[in-house]
Amino acid sequence: MNAHAENSSKGTASWKGPFVVVTSLFFMWGFITVMVDALIPRLKDVFELELWQAGLVQFAWFAAYGLISIPGGNMIERIGYKKGILVGLGLAGAGCLLFYPAAATRMYPIFLLALFVVASGITILQVAANPYISVLGDPKGASSRLNLAQAFNSLGTTIAPLVAAGWLLGDRILNADEQSALGAEALEQYRLAEAAAVQGPFVVLALAFGALALLIGLAKLPQILGRSAHGTYGEVMRNKRLMGGAVGIFVYVGAEVAIGSYMVNYGLDLGIASEILAHPVLRSLVDAAAWLKGGDAAGMDAKAAIGALLAFYWGGAMLGRFLGSGLMQIVRPGWILSGFAAVAAVLVLSSTLSTGIAALTLLLMVGLMNSVMFPTIFTLAIDDLGDAKPLGSGVLCTAIVGGAVIPPVVGAVAGSFGFGLALLLPMVCYGYIAWYGQMSAR
Repeated sequence: MNAHAENSSKGTASWKGPFVVVTSLFFMWGFITVMVDALIPRLKDVFELELWQAGLVQFAWFAAYGLISIPGGNMIERIGYKKGILVGLGLAGAGCLLFYPAAATRMYPIFLLALFVVASGITILQVAANPYISVLGDPKGASSRLNLAQAFNSLGTTIAPLVAAGWLLGDRILNADEQSALGAEALEQYRLAEAAAVQGPFVVLALAFGALALLIGLAKLPQILGRSAHGTYGEVMRNKRLMGGAVGIFVYVGAEVAIGSYMVNYGLDLGIASEILAHPVLRSLVDAAAWLKGGDAAGMDAKAAIGALLAFYWGGAMLGRFLGSGLMQIVRPGWILSGFAAVAAVLVLSSTLSTGIAALTLLLMVGLMNSVMFPTIFTLAIDDLGDAKPLGSGVLCTAIVGGAVIPPVVGAVAGSFGFGLALLLPMVCYGYIAWYGQMSAR
């Protein structure tokens, strides 16, 4: 009996415990990914970077997917999902600890190295956990199950902007002239405070990764992979659905990350910080971020005010995944994917044609449409790979490198020609995903 038939015969009841344990990983990597997003506007000011140079934060993060995913898939095929997850958690925790010396020395390349190490760990977690969830039960419910797990990923990305707005964006950063005007002692105190603002959250994250590793190590996770040979990358890459899905993952992650990463800069370009603070609902989010900081919204600058609104972007993704998990019980996943992607393209275009809070709100709404894309593309792409799913997962996770390629391009175009033109690239990305969903539904 192969792994899928065995899963089906056992039903879903026996998989609830392992599902809950592995789903906790989705929350964690969602949280830390958005914390990385929040570093961009801060590092831009601290190191006085151009927008494209600040985008190298995302390049360092997502380049790991391009370099580590395929070796990670091979490793997981050899040692199994559980040990692969433990390796990923260990790397992620070690990378978080590197933020301590990186912040203390204020050397930008060390920051990028720390990000790459954390991202390598997250990459291995993604390669292991996504296919593991998809095969942990009835194959017919794979898309629904992965959407549900990814909803908790989005819960992490929803909470993270509030934490980041308070801890990483919540104080004013001095430019080079202002720092030069400080006395030697005051300058040293300022730099120590800047280091602590980054060090603290990432040390806590390192401890959290350690706790998760202990939890996973003690948990009894069922062996999913069969004992027979699972194939080679050359074989799985001949699968047209898999490779089409890889392109879909590439453009989806690139579009999602580009929008999330430059949302603060987009809002600053629109000049709407004062309008946000005057709006009662939007002001409540800024107040929440200020409360986490231990202060009040009056002391937060425009970046922090707009950054707090990213909770709407990532929160929409969370709600949409819960909704999508239910919808996929009655509607083909491909049709749902196609519809959500088409609406996302329309929202991006509408945002570029609008002004003020309306323009920002339309772009924030794209988060709801993003919700089902990654898990649905993923499960559609590996659906017929059998026990070669870890290899297929390696291919798909390699495509997450789109997050390293598309955001810098969007940043470069925005810096030269404005966001109106730059956002057309994410719109085209969503157009491809709509097409892939339609093709997969037939």
